[in-house]
Amino acid sequence: METSLAGKSALVMGAGGLGAPALLVLAGGGVGRIWLADEGLLETSELTRQPLCTEADLGQRRATAAARQVARQFPSVQVEVVDPPADGAAALALARRADVVVDASGEVATQFLASDAAVEAGRPLVHGGVLRCAAQLLTVIPGSTGCLRCLFEAPPPPGSIPGCAEAGVLGPLAGLAGALMGAEALRLLGGGRGSYAGKLLVLESRRARWRTVPVAIRPGCPCCGAQRGGR
Repeated sequence: METSLAGKSALVMGAGGLGAPALLVLAGGGVGRIWLADEGLLETSELTRQPLCTEADLGQRRATAAARQVARQFPSVQVEVVDPPADGAAALALARRADVVVDASGEVATQFLASDAAVEAGRPLVHGGVLRCAAQLLTVIPGSTGCLRCLFEAPPPPGSIPGCAEAGVLGPLAGLAGALMGAEALRLLGGGRGSYAGKLLVLESRRARWRTVPVAIRPGCPCCGAQRGGR
């Protein structure tokens, strides 16, 4: 395992309740360069789950405010704000820049873009999601474990799953999940396999319990199958 991660890089997709704590862990762990993809503006309701922004940042771009705070706390870490990918080609270009992809976007379409791009680029992916009082984490190792399409096959129809603004989210749970995502990314960057590789971890805070779901490469997966066929 490497003791210094100054020469490593990460792509963090999302600067909200999951992405901000993940960003803090990565920067605190010494990752040298981080690309932060998020174009959303900070809203009042997000302050309960946003460790890098304050009321003074309301109305500003979340990623810009978060990057500014990280620069104050960790001046040796380079954080560059980039636009979220609009399509598969843009997602692939972003994924190829980094050594690990951290999907904290909270948007279903973006989550599948990130998974597809990470697998095609051959980069490990740390996926996370949180809604109401439940959170989930999954690490995808291209060619070794299943991806999001192996688990869910395809994104659900638009509007079928409520977002955080509609359904609400437990702020401290988002912070915990984001921190776990950052720690997982550090493990991967340090040469480890990852604690959530090939298994979906589901945290149910209301019942104070967790469970894991195995995620193997699904026969017929259009993403993993295409990559295997190209090797």
